[in-house]
Amino acid sequence: MDLKFLKYEKRDRLAYITINRPEVMNSIHPPTAEEMGQVLDDFAADNNVWIAVVTGAGEKAFSAGNDLKYTATHSMKGTKTRGGFGGFVARFDINKPLIAAVNGFALGGGFEIAMACDIVVAADHARFGLPEPRVGLIAMGGGVHRLPRQIPLKLAMGMMLTGRHITAQQAHAYGIVNEVVPLKDLFPAVERWAAEIMECSPLAVQATKEAALKGLDMPLERAVDEKFPGLHKLLHSHDVVEGPRAFAQKRKPQWKIE
Repeated sequence: MDLKFLKYEKRDRLAYITINRPEVMNSIHPPTAEEMGQVLDDFAADNNVWIAVVTGAGEKAFSAGNDLKYTATHSMKGTKTRGGFGGFVARFDINKPLIAAVNGFALGGGFEIAMACDIVVAADHARFGLPEPRVGLIAMGGGVHRLPRQIPLKLAMGMMLTGRHITAQQAHAYGIVNEVVPLKDLFPAVERWAAEIMECSPLAVQATKEAALKGLDMPLERAVDEKFPGLHKLLHSHDVVEGPRAFAQKRKPQWKIE
């Protein structure tokens, strides 16, 4: 895979996706989004990788969002990237866990990418915000919809209507971020989260994510009764037998992706 704007590597069942445009604070332009789509397709299809970690190059920015200088100098008419902004925020087909390692500013579309992940670990100097109204735009990459679903409405409206930034510590208090650590501890913390997830059946984890997220848009009675595809796959898998058997035999389970 020939990538110019992303780094993509796999090790220990983890896929590491790094937005690699530090000279523009890892902002996103259409070529970056196209590469992200290719990378996510590969991640989704590879049974040997169970979790993706998304981050930005350098120590200053996770992503500053839309590359406004690029937008100002290129016609964006007819430009529509599969997967929504960054090729990422509308990938509702990926049930594998996504972890954001926020190493600095996560603003606008960068914040939207972080919110589209399942777990967010932030360096203690990171900052978050949706400043689009300050440049005559709105957070069209899902930000205006995800933020009010992830934190109390008044907190979300306060952030969105002012374009105000918040600190990593505030984001943790609001419930946007799972953990805040010093920058030097960011990837050890992310990998600790990943290791805990990988103690579980990958099929069970994927079925859990699918049911939890899709069930949010359903009445509770329907969600409880819904037979999601991931659950069906899990119930007909090796893992659904292996888990109880390993527990009874007092040993670690040997999970499989089938």
